[in-house]
Amino acid sequence: MLLKVISLFLVFMMVLALFGRLRFPGQKRLSSLKCPKCGRYRIGSGPCACGHKG
Repeated sequence: MLLKVISLFLVFMMVLALFGRLRFPGQKRLSSLKCPKCGRYRIGSGPCACGHKG
């Protein structure tokens, strides 16, 4: 019985690890909103706070 519980727990952890490796929708869009110079998120269409216009 204990062996069954441990094996189910390990299978559950493997399934969670597989889902963690998937790319979630919108991740590419979030990375494109970062400033290429400093790495901070830009809000709006204006330049970044560091002065980079990218």
